Amino acid sequence: MKDLRVNRLELWAKGLDSSIPASARLENVSGDASFRRYFRFPDASVPRVFVDAPPEHEDNRSFARISAAMIEAGLNVPVVFAADFDQGFMMISDLGDEVYLDRIERCPEDIESLYQDAVRTMIRMQSLECDLPLYDEKRLLDEMSLFHEWFLARQLQMELTDNRLEFLFDAYQLLIDNALEQPVCFVHRDYHGRNLMIVSSNPPGIIDFQDAVRGPVTYDLVSLYKDCYHRFDREWVEKAVAGFHFSLIEKGLLRADQPVLRWFDLMGAQRHLKCAGIFSRLNLRDGKSSYLADIPLVVDYLIEVADLYEDLGEFSCWLKEDVQPRLIASEFMR
Repeated sequence: MKDLRVNRLELWAKGLDSSIPASARLENVSGDASFRRYFRFPDASVPRVFVDAPPEHEDNRSFARISAAMIEAGLNVPVVFAADFDQGFMMISDLGDEVYLDRIERCPEDIESLYQDAVRTMIRMQSLECDLPLYDEKRLLDEMSLFHEWFLARQLQMELTDNRLEFLFDAYQLLIDNALEQPVCFVHRDYHGRNLMIVSSNPPGIIDFQDAVRGPVTYDLVSLYKDCYHRFDREWVEKAVAGFHFSLIEKGLLRADQPVLRWFDLMGAQRHLKCAGIFSRLNLRDGKSSYLADIPLVVDYLIEVADLYEDLGEFSCWLKEDVQPRLIASEFMR
């Protein structure tokens, strides 16, 4: 049985396009970590995606506004053909079904060309002028706080003493300082292999950009190369970071003496602290348990970075001695 929102979305869609048969029914395309859902009418003469994004949870006006700005800049994103922002419905162009991670799993030989396209597009995207919130200290800290509030305290049920919280907040401050010393640009915030689409022209297709901000120059690079859903070889990643750095030096946007690899690694730690918390919250609050399988990789990324940088040495020991064993022994890992 379909829920009421899907029934209302069907009626709204058919009111937009009289060629859709009265008997046609929407089929789910996908959902994501948010409250958004995506649907198609099978065998439609013109492919379109219909979005259900409840307005009390999703900022659909932001999606439409950022989409228009990205299209104007020549980026390949869904076009918003129609929207009812009060109901939380949109009709958008269809970029297909194949995401980057699906393609590289089937055709690993394509990885170089795909990720070169992704980086070139990301650098173009970074110059986008758009009125966006700033990725400021409060936002960075609020995100990292999800790590101890949802992952440690609730998912792993670890006791957090005042001393432990002070220790954590010292690490958080180091990562905040690293983020805030970087040049600021347009940041997609989820520029990774599940949000980049295989398309026939102007690759890649880009989705899930509605939470964009102005923030650190390495953030989207981290999302791309330290993907929460796929691990890449460290040596290959370091070469990619060096190539990104060189490209921005050529454009006069960075200097050769700036510590871009450190920026990148510590930015990754900030992101992965957030992601461990978000994946736990999705499970405990929203009943989306599938993301639990991605937490071990996220913790591995945190340990990798903490091992590389002396000022995170104590944090590394704590992750390996306290957090990782608790994670391995936890019920959801059995």
